[in-house]
Amino acid sequence: MPYSRSNLVNGVSVSGGTYLSNASSIVYETNIKLGDEFYYMFTVSDGLPFTRFTLDYTGTLKSLNWNSHSSSWTVLFERPKAACDVYASCGPFSYCDLTSTVPACKCFDGFEPDSLNFSSGCRRTEDLNCGKQSQFITLTGMKVPDKFLHLKNRSFDECAAECSNNCSCTAYAYANLSSGGASDDPTRCLVWTGELIDTGKSTNSGENLYLRLAESPVDKSSLLKVLLPIIALLLLLTCIALIWTYKFRGEWRKKENQKKLMREYFSTSDELEGESTEFPFVSYKNIVSATNFFADSNLLGRGGFGKVYKGTLEGGYEVAVKRLSQASGQGIMEFKNEVVLIAKLQHKNLVRLHGCCIQEDEKLLIYEYLPNKCLDTFLFDVARKHMLDWSTRFKIIKGIARGLLYLHQDSRLAIIHRDLKASNILLDAEMTPKISDFGMARVFGANQNHANTTRVVGTYGYMSPEYAMGGAFSVKTNTYSFGVLLLEIVSGLKISSPQLKTNFCSLITYAWRLWEVGEATELVDSFVVVNCSLNEVLRCVHVGLLCVQDHPNDRPLMSSVMLMLENENTLLPTPKQPAYFALSNCEGREATDNIENSTNAISITTLEGR
Repeated sequence: MPYSRSNLVNGVSVSGGTYLSNASSIVYETNIKLGDEFYYMFTVSDGLPFTRFTLDYTGTLKSLNWNSHSSSWTVLFERPKAACDVYASCGPFSYCDLTSTVPACKCFDGFEPDSLNFSSGCRRTEDLNCGKQSQFITLTGMKVPDKFLHLKNRSFDECAAECSNNCSCTAYAYANLSSGGASDDPTRCLVWTGELIDTGKSTNSGENLYLRLAESPVDKSSLLKVLLPIIALLLLLTCIALIWTYKFRGEWRKKENQKKLMREYFSTSDELEGESTEFPFVSYKNIVSATNFFADSNLLGRGGFGKVYKGTLEGGYEVAVKRLSQASGQGIMEFKNEVVLIAKLQHKNLVRLHGCCIQEDEKLLIYEYLPNKCLDTFLFDVARKHMLDWSTRFKIIKGIARGLLYLHQDSRLAIIHRDLKASNILLDAEMTPKISDFGMARVFGANQNHANTTRVVGTYGYMSPEYAMGGAFSVKTNTYSFGVLLLEIVSGLKISSPQLKTNFCSLITYAWRLWEVGEATELVDSFVVVNCSLNEVLRCVHVGLLCVQDHPNDRPLMSSVMLMLENENTLLPTPKQPAYFALSNCEGREATDNIENSTNAISITTLEGR
């Protein structure tokens, strides 16, 4: 099946042209015809930057030129140029308007859409009648339609007469077929019978297309003076009625049907039944357009769930599109769970969901775009961690705590995240933290404070002992993960960082030993130790050790954690030694490190609870 079609070239022996990609690079295009074979050959002079052609899985063909000034690939040209430029995507008697700011399908003059979308193309506003006179209108800058008949040995006037005298001829063109080369046949008469398909309009190329329309009879001037005001009034009233019907009643019905379908698809748990939840839906076509067909240049990151792309919706609004891969461990249940939960949760320290999309095997989530990406891209990167001074880190710590407090206490139902870690904390332009990735979250009812599961999910190191070994989880499970995250932010080290000193299996063990001997300041990241507030730092270490205590009853609630962080006069209890991690030496540490590294990019693990 044809996927994309360019303008016509025929009868060429040798012809060519040039593309000036920048001040120092010229790409030469040569067209060669050898019998029945036809070639495009592109050449770059020796010593000039590289040029390459790519054909990606969406069917987009691109020519890219290496720009040494910006150290990036510059797109020289691409086909198809837009979604509507795909072969025959606009339907019959419709064309892809590439001259608009946002390319879209449009009807020819004298035609109207056959349906609400352009999949069925357009139909004539007035049918042709072979017994009546017709007229031809000129459409400029057009890509000539497909499936034409080439009439040889015809001048332009003969070509026009040929189509005018044939009732079945719907259009003709006197097209430039030779592209300036040696031509076997100098005549260029193309005619069409029936439907016109795969047509486009551009600003810098194209042909004149002559389209046949029915010619209205000429009325007497006196009759026109009477009828025109009446017709104008009727048209005005009709337009108002149609606009009201379409805009209000049609949109209302469409919205209600969409809500019904989304509610049926996103079947929720018993705790959420009966709740009125808005499920914002974004079409797959708009997402593909916003991400430029999921271009690698728009890729923000990737993980076990799939990839995240930057996108720009209509109006210039920037979003992050999370595209779940089919091989992801995060399946349809996690996808539903995340949409239902985030649609209900509204807090400045939780990532905001703008919409979702399901298209066959595609599952996509559309979030607000956060330019500073994840916390771990700063915290564990030596080249960037200096951007996190102590005041910024303390702001991030308190922001995460407020988000968890909302999930535990201030939302209608308690939410257990179960995968809280640095890579799931996103940062906006002001470095305000936002908790993300609720695919593994669980909801507690009003009279429920803990639960058990045989499917343990999350990331090693951040799991509490009772959850990792027995599948028991509660709000204190999140408290434990927050404690680990707090110690990481203070130290700039990962939970199982290879930078830890010998005989310390994890950051928790290391922090406990230093706090126990009164040397907790040694834990502080060297990038902030000089300019930080030692009282705040030591209080954070103390709170972190309280949060990672072995028994969940010993850990504070997040409301107490917030009080400890924001009130210097609050007395802190003495933490108990984290027995689960209190090992003087760690056998098989090398194997543990390998597991941590391998699962760092995959946040979903499954264990059978005892």
